[in-house]
Amino acid sequence: MNRFEQPLIRVENLGKVFSTERIDTHALSDVSFDIRSGEYVSICGPSGCGKSTLLSILGLLDTASSGGYWLNGRSTVDFHADERARIRSREIGFVFQAFNLISHLNVAENVALPLFYQKCSSSERRKRAAEMLERVGMEHRSSHYPHQLSGGQQQRVAVARALVIKPLLLLADEPTGNLDSANGQAVMDLLAELHGEGTTICMVTHDPRYVENSDRTLELFDGRIRSADIGRQNPDEELLEAV
Repeated sequence: MNRFEQPLIRVENLGKVFSTERIDTHALSDVSFDIRSGEYVSICGPSGCGKSTLLSILGLLDTASSGGYWLNGRSTVDFHADERARIRSREIGFVFQAFNLISHLNVAENVALPLFYQKCSSSERRKRAAEMLERVGMEHRSSHYPHQLSGGQQQRVAVARALVIKPLLLLADEPTGNLDSANGQAVMDLLAELHGEGTTICMVTHDPRYVENSDRTLELFDGRIRSADIGRQNPDEELLEAV
């Protein structure tokens, strides 16, 4: 990897403040880092340190109060709502702790749903959904509904749904949080496989076992970066620049 190539994500002096009539809560303060294409970065830290807030900003689900965020070379600061929605639907895949599958849609329909918003034809949606379900080992459950699946199976379907748009970036927010250890490990193994194929992954986790799967770790504490460690897989590359 060329260490001087343009990063996929660049964050500079990012801040997020939640204000009420009585108090301002600083969820993030002066956060800066880069993530390059193909990297697998874990964001960790204690509960309430700003991990999910940061991931929401990276996924354009929320906006920062201050600082800058560039995605694939484009400043997101002035993106209007329609542009943010368009980028989310085409360039960012999301995997959530709670799966967030649509209960009245079957597995294949859940996976194909993001393609509907891209105005893909029904035949293209079916084809790509089938490919992704095969990729995550869930093709045999395509006609089942979420309530007929285990938690691990639902998370695999959620991963397939995130990947069906062929995103630039996969964001995972505590993807094993609702799973037992065996199913959690299976999902983490799947993310490791995807990373091996070149997928850029940014994952929030509280579990130290899963941090080891990533290239590097970004540790937050009280809304600030406490450390940015170079992981085991790329010990000679300074790929995350943090202050």
